[in-house]
Amino acid sequence: MKAYAAAVATVLFGASAISAFAPSANSITTRTNGGVANTKFSSALGMADDEKIFDQEAYIAESKEMRLKHLEEQAMFALKIAVENYGNAVFPNAMIAGDVVITHLLHRMGYLKDGAAKVMVVDTFHLFPETMDFLREIEEFYGFKAEVFCAEGVPVGDKAGYDAKYGANLWKEDIEQYDKVCKVEPFQRGLKTLNTDCMINGRTRWQGFERAWIDQFENAPIGGGLAKCNPIAYWTLEDTFDYIAKYEVPHHPLHAQGYPSIGDAKDTIPIPEDGSTKFVNFKFEGDKTPWLDYASERKGRFVGLANKDGSTKTECGIHVAGAEQTFDRDLWEEGAVKNIASTDEAAEIIGSGEEAIVAVYAPWCQFCQGMEEEFAKYAESAGVPVYKFRGDEERDFVQASLNTESFPTVNFIKADGSVVKYDSEARSADDFATFEKSFEKSTA
Repeated sequence: MKAYAAAVATVLFGASAISAFAPSANSITTRTNGGVANTKFSSALGMADDEKIFDQEAYIAESKEMRLKHLEEQAMFALKIAVENYGNAVFPNAMIAGDVVITHLLHRMGYLKDGAAKVMVVDTFHLFPETMDFLREIEEFYGFKAEVFCAEGVPVGDKAGYDAKYGANLWKEDIEQYDKVCKVEPFQRGLKTLNTDCMINGRTRWQGFERAWIDQFENAPIGGGLAKCNPIAYWTLEDTFDYIAKYEVPHHPLHAQGYPSIGDAKDTIPIPEDGSTKFVNFKFEGDKTPWLDYASERKGRFVGLANKDGSTKTECGIHVAGAEQTFDRDLWEEGAVKNIASTDEAAEIIGSGEEAIVAVYAPWCQFCQGMEEEFAKYAESAGVPVYKFRGDEERDFVQASLNTESFPTVNFIKADGSVVKYDSEARSADDFATFEKSFEKSTA
């Protein structure tokens, strides 16, 4: 095993790295009363004639350096396997502390400039302005160009386009749908677009119990078991900042403003909230323990957000099972549900003098997806024409004309042109039929 470790170190760093696991120490040979040679080491430990002098701070510093060297070698070996053993290694980079370490490691190994490892970034349209500015800085510093992905159907950087299509308040209306639209789907699309066969990731065991058992390599719950490399899986957050300080690694400017981790601006806060802990000029200011305690790195993330079941939100959904179940098709592509292709056509149906049912939907909406089968079943035996209208692309119109604030919204169009909203969460075929029949009574 020792020979294997030495061989690995030699391959990565040359022969001089073999001693990386041993402290730099001067040997002192003395004689015991029995005349037996006794070799001792002077490093952080110093020996005087009759008493031991122990330099605790020097010993701790030396031990931390030994640990960091080991972690570096371990991470670089993992990256070497990820990049050279696979054909299309992709690094989704969120530019948090661990990710800037991985970026620097990839640079040291020459994988950024030669394009052996691709860098991918997901812009949620809700990031801090400093984040995308920082991306441009490190692109120039390291000499690479990241591939940026965002919500489907919206050009990169077009926040107004996103608001028009998905709604500026989607995250307030439905955080799970926001995650799917702004994070999970573009993330999955990016991996597919770049033909990824191994995803490099900055998750660590230190980040919390959801990640406490991850290893350096695993199969991701996406892409049918995509290989995932977690090169810094065994690092603590302190190790990460020690590395940043050691090599003066470019890092996110918000660390200097009290943020241990950086996500969306809407739900990320400093820790502590008064911003008294900072990382400035490669050193901590204030008490660093609120950042470095176990599972504390992400305490300032997802603040004020809850999952549907009421539990505290700790993940955006990218790294969990089922993450690949995004949308890649329209709804009701076949069957009795007729498509309304434009706002003019929708207005014509409303003013036609004939009764109808219109479902306003978005194909990415999990609740629309959930009612697809039952609504199609209802349409087959409905007593009035049944239509679908994609509302996420015409928000102003559906809000003004079709009672729509969220998806799905089902409306009954009366003969006089009035539009009545179906105000129930029950969405079976029988429920829709009952809604339709209620208007027979009102006109009888």
